[in-house]
Amino acid sequence: MTAPILQAQDVSKSFGGLQAVHNVNLVCHTGQVHAVIGPNGAGKTTLINLLSGDLLPSSGRILFKDQDITPLPAHRVSRLGIGRSYQRTNIFSEFSCWQNCWLAGQSRERSSLRFFKPAGAIQAVRDRTERALATTGLEDRADVPAMDISYGEQRQLEIAMLLAMEPEVLLLDEPLAGMGVEESAAVVGLIQRLAASHCVVLIEHDMDAVFAVADVLTVMVDGNILESGPPEAIRDSRRVRDAYLGDEQLPEGGVS
Repeated sequence: MTAPILQAQDVSKSFGGLQAVHNVNLVCHTGQVHAVIGPNGAGKTTLINLLSGDLLPSSGRILFKDQDITPLPAHRVSRLGIGRSYQRTNIFSEFSCWQNCWLAGQSRERSSLRFFKPAGAIQAVRDRTERALATTGLEDRADVPAMDISYGEQRQLEIAMLLAMEPEVLLLDEPLAGMGVEESAAVVGLIQRLAASHCVVLIEHDMDAVFAVADVLTVMVDGNILESGPPEAIRDSRRVRDAYLGDEQLPEGGVS
């Protein structure tokens, strides 16, 4: 096992009298899908917002490659190599798929001293854009406006935009929400492929998909971590069943 790339150490977040996240410890590795599950209001999205820099913790530390990134704002966290998606699609609907990815990739260019060169001619950005579209299976949709592709393809486009920024960590917040069976299966396959070279932190309510793709599962309830471990241990946990899943039968794997 390689050294952790992303860690949360005793991280808490309070909003007035409400403690949304309480002393959470999370250890995430490259080459793994680390899924965070739990009922609505468990603190999952708040945790992702803390990891991405969208929120500052009330206490605790967040480490990226052993560097303390706790006080950094979201744009600096992103530049370090942590990309995130949101529960709702975050794309430019009137732009083509290629233009959406190009804009994301261009944001990684550190030099602004290119006043006399067309932005679209920057080869490094073009290369990142084309790789991102190919990886997500959208190369044939490159010239299609984002508003004219399916909802599932829009979610894939959002992941492509993340990839164009060349992150090492992908924070994916409910990427399967609102999808049909075939679209979900396609995105699950994409997440599995991306995990080979990335650290993927996944929030998802589709338990079939979670147990099909996750290497590690962390269960949150009321802002606390109830249990964390491999899927088979979580599947057999009476505490998880009692606190979260009740009598629901946990899947053995695969997307139904």
